[in-house]
Amino acid sequence: MRFTIFQDSAKGGRQSNQDRVGYSYSRDALVIILADGMGGHVQGEVAAEIAVRVIMSRFERAAKPIIRKPPEFLNEALMAAHRAIEDYAFEHGMFESPRTTCVTCLVQNDHAWWAHAGDSRLYLLRRGELVAQTRDHSRVQHLIDAGLITAKAAVDHPERNKIYSCLGGSITPQIDTSPETPLRRGDTFVLSSDGFWTQLATLEVGDAVKTASILESMPDLMTLAAARGGPTSDNISVVAVTWENQELAEEVSSISTDTMPLDVVTTQLNGPLSDRKGGGEDVSDVEIEKAIQEIQEAIRRYGKE
Repeated sequence: MRFTIFQDSAKGGRQSNQDRVGYSYSRDALVIILADGMGGHVQGEVAAEIAVRVIMSRFERAAKPIIRKPPEFLNEALMAAHRAIEDYAFEHGMFESPRTTCVTCLVQNDHAWWAHAGDSRLYLLRRGELVAQTRDHSRVQHLIDAGLITAKAAVDHPERNKIYSCLGGSITPQIDTSPETPLRRGDTFVLSSDGFWTQLATLEVGDAVKTASILESMPDLMTLAAARGGPTSDNISVVAVTWENQELAEEVSSISTDTMPLDVVTTQLNGPLSDRKGGGEDVSDVEIEKAIQEIQEAIRRYGKE
């Protein structure tokens, strides 16, 4: 298994970053995850942190070295994250549960499956052309589907932040899971939060991927999204993977898992809760460490179901 991967998360014009991203891989399977904590609800960053870590924990336990029944794994992992967030809220006597959108993708045996709740997006690009993308669980997506507004008008629509499916909400989330999708060498997945995709046309993303590697194109696209978002730009987060790109096969930046032991899993997180320091929030180191310990307890409980 060989792939090139990029991930990054920036707070944009916000006081803190409520997005979380990460990936994990065994010798024969890879999972990538992006969660966007919902800013209109308390502790969105906690919900996003729990979601990413619960899904990764379940992958680390199940990838031996592949995942059996990928669609079921993805659905159960997102539901476990939802329950972990609910449990966290209950144990802390919270009137309202933290909430997050989430999108995740699993790749193994030259095939991919993905699942999502909310409006965090996945694009599958082939030679820069859009092959597939997730459908947002949002009010404006309903309006687009009904022909009442255009996709361009949706960017500034007053109801653009109304999401009807998320992890941690009071209603059981709607989780959409893709069919099994065969991959070709050079196929690229781009997972992003709405701070990224609302500012960039799909064609722009495809053209960037077609003309440069994701290690070169994604930082430029994130900078462009931030510039277009201006001083009030939302958090901007991306996880991108190019699958077995022949042109990059000899590059040191690509990852090959051929020599990995069967029982080893590598995990990389970006934007942990502790990164909130210096983000404009009045949070002490003691409070941060306590929050991390409490989150870890929820992960231990639901990451091994």
